[in-house]
Amino acid sequence: MEFREIHIEEEQTQRIEDATPHEDEKERASSCYVMSLVAVMIGLPMPIINLLATGIFYFMSRRATFFVRWHSIQALVSQVPLFIMNNILFWWTVRVLFSFSNLSSAYIAYFITVNLYNIYDFVETVRSAIVTRKGGTHRWYLYSTITDKICSR
Repeated sequence: MEFREIHIEEEQTQRIEDATPHEDEKERASSCYVMSLVAVMIGLPMPIINLLATGIFYFMSRRATFFVRWHSIQALVSQVPLFIMNNILFWWTVRVLFSFSNLSSAYIAYFITVNLYNIYDFVETVRSAIVTRKGGTHRWYLYSTITDKICSR
């Protein structure tokens, strides 16, 4: 029996910090963050609109350069928890307004928490849009790690 050495090449993963975008790429990557802001302003009471707008932008950018794709994925990944939290709050508010549920301290605490998270998301989205438009990368806490994992596939 003969043994041979097997060499397994490690998959080369791109890093977003190594990307040097062109002007049109900066604009498209920045637009994915702006798209989510515009969707929030248009469809504020319905949380699905924001997620759909960001998802549509991602699907339109799937074949784009790594820089644009990475930022569109980060924008989409950041919208998923926001969608879930806003959706729960929306339906809980409907239940409270139509007297199916009582106004409780748990509801008020959740309302405050979700609104603080929405403010945080809004600020981070604006920062990301500005930094990306300048050609940089604004890595969101936790979301950028998930984005790296998705983009390395």
